[in-house]
Amino acid sequence: MAAWFSRTFDAPTEAQLAAWPALAAGKHVLVAAPTGSGKTFAAFLSAIDHLVKEGLQGPLPDETRVVYVSPLKALSNDIQRNLEAPISGIREELAALGLPDVEIRAVVRTGDTTQSERAGMRRRAPHIVVTTPESLYILLGSQSGRDMLKSCRTVIVDEIHAIAGNKRGAHLALSLERLQALTGSALTRVGLSATQKPIEEVAKFLTGAHKVPCTIVDSGHIRSRDLALEVPPSPLEAVMSGEVWTQVYDRLAALVLEHRTTLVFVNTRRMVERVARHLSERVGEEHVAAHHGSLSKERRLNAEQRLKRGELKVLVATASLELGIDIGDVDLVCQIGSTRSINSFLQRVGRAGHSVGGTSKGRLFPLSRDELVECVALLEAVRRGELDRLKIPQNSLDVLAQQITAEVAAREWSEDELFSLLSGAYPYRNLARQEFDECVQMLA
Repeated sequence: MAAWFSRTFDAPTEAQLAAWPALAAGKHVLVAAPTGSGKTFAAFLSAIDHLVKEGLQGPLPDETRVVYVSPLKALSNDIQRNLEAPISGIREELAALGLPDVEIRAVVRTGDTTQSERAGMRRRAPHIVVTTPESLYILLGSQSGRDMLKSCRTVIVDEIHAIAGNKRGAHLALSLERLQALTGSALTRVGLSATQKPIEEVAKFLTGAHKVPCTIVDSGHIRSRDLALEVPPSPLEAVMSGEVWTQVYDRLAALVLEHRTTLVFVNTRRMVERVARHLSERVGEEHVAAHHGSLSKERRLNAEQRLKRGELKVLVATASLELGIDIGDVDLVCQIGSTRSINSFLQRVGRAGHSVGGTSKGRLFPLSRDELVECVALLEAVRRGELDRLKIPQNSLDVLAQQITAEVAAREWSEDELFSLLSGAYPYRNLARQEFDECVQMLA
């Protein structure tokens, strides 16, 4: 492992150096570090290290050892590609040292996974399963999925800040408790995040209401940035006029032509198509692509790959590209309209200069007078090093009812045991027994 790493990278990052000893000791770990600081590798290399050691002691069984949960389907495909390099590199090192070969298989399981790929997973379990919160929930509800997951020893939750503050997070927290019950042994939980406050709250969300210690590796969220506001020559009104839109498109096109690759973030799918069309007219259709959740998996992947290969000058996207997808070198990020959140803005701007020691270059385009005030406040907050305060939703009963149904469909539970299991999830730590009983009665 060390030989491959030193051959591939100059040195470990601060986050990796701090995380590896705790991960090697089997502790729960939360790694908080800026975008592009090697967090994902910190978690994955430790997991691969365990698998290699196990494989050298005897043949590695066809059992799932690691479940990696990512909030985006697109991110899942990217992770699999990034896993192939270290796994093949480590196998070459093993061969060079005359050690037995260790074949480690990683498979993506999301809504995009084909039926034949799913059948292959049932026949021969992968060692690493890359999935989304929703697909993990579906796997926990099927017998074949449960058979595959019961040998899991480590669960990695990437971009944990993106889901902890909403019901997707509550849903995932319950799924993690169900996964823990299924494995019947200590499940090591690893969380990865770029921006969060308060960080202790996120650590508790990761480990559940079990009062177990979690090692927090906090490399901060500050990195070198070049941020500025882009205000059109004509005055901004309460709503954007056609004249001002034309000026915004012209300025965007000028910025695109000044840089090698540009990522333009907008807040709606409709706006993606509109901005992409206007930019196509100005910089050429072959240099522009769109990326949002309504597009097919093939079109999204094609756009990501074209940007990575340097064939595109500009990619217009919604939040579908906000998190850590590796789309190659991006020189500039433009945000059209306010992001309504500091963390989201930092995450998006962090796509530019997405490398260790890189500088994030971002330009913010307010679309109205009100947004101008908001955007100024946003940049001021970033300069002061502030973050949004995370608020974790408590006791979402609709999510609870869904998870109760799924778990009792999979196996028998007594009410006391099931209440104890589900109240182990951090968002449900204060769940009243009466509320749980009323949910069960309603479902019955």
